[in-house]
Amino acid sequence: MSQSALYTSPVTLPLLPLRDVVVFPHMVIPLFVGRPKSIKALEVAMEAGKHILLVAQKSAAKDEPSFDDMYQIGAVASVLQMLKLPDGTVKVLVEGNQRVRISDFADEKTHFTGTAEPLAEGEEGWEDTEIEAMRRALLAQFDNYVKLNKKIPPEIMASLAGIDDGGRLADTIAAHLPLKLEQKQAILEMFDLKSRLDHLMGFMEAEIDILQVEKRIRGRVKRQMEKSQREYYLNEQVKAIQKELGEIEE
Repeated sequence: MSQSALYTSPVTLPLLPLRDVVVFPHMVIPLFVGRPKSIKALEVAMEAGKHILLVAQKSAAKDEPSFDDMYQIGAVASVLQMLKLPDGTVKVLVEGNQRVRISDFADEKTHFTGTAEPLAEGEEGWEDTEIEAMRRALLAQFDNYVKLNKKIPPEIMASLAGIDDGGRLADTIAAHLPLKLEQKQAILEMFDLKSRLDHLMGFMEAEIDILQVEKRIRGRVKRQMEKSQREYYLNEQVKAIQKELGEIEE
């Protein structure tokens, strides 16, 4: 199977528990891995198809997570690059391929494995025009969000414009939003495309409202500071003139 090919039936893969990160399909991200079982899982993946199961931990504090310590929805990912660092840790570049449900979990002593069950995205009953309308609405809303949020590079819009698939667009946008782990995990667990698109548009609408208020506050504070600076400058000028006049009279 090629690295980007999708599974259509359950498959058992080496499993890598993630701390404080959720990987979405089509998302390319570098990970720094230090736990021995996680490094071994990557090594096993590199030897057999370069596919690995990525699952977020519910608590980053757990060093030896059990099945109950991990979320049940994760992503099958491809290992694109793997580099062993001098301190014994590993830097790995992965790309998410597809959402899966973890139906089984095993501790192989050297590493974890999990059985991944592929689940199709719910698009049944949707008209193509409906999907396209929501895709365009989501893209336009994210464009407004990026213009207000300076933390997201505007160049991202160029890459998003070429994404025709609604599900892929939603996942790519979700990966760039400043969401908490639980919020990103909730989006990952939304197999129904309409629910995912609606959720993202609702989040961005609320965030845009907040960012617009912040912008107005910054503008008001800036004007007040400029006014105070002008008044201070004028007062200093008056003092200097009064001082000079006083010296002349003497």
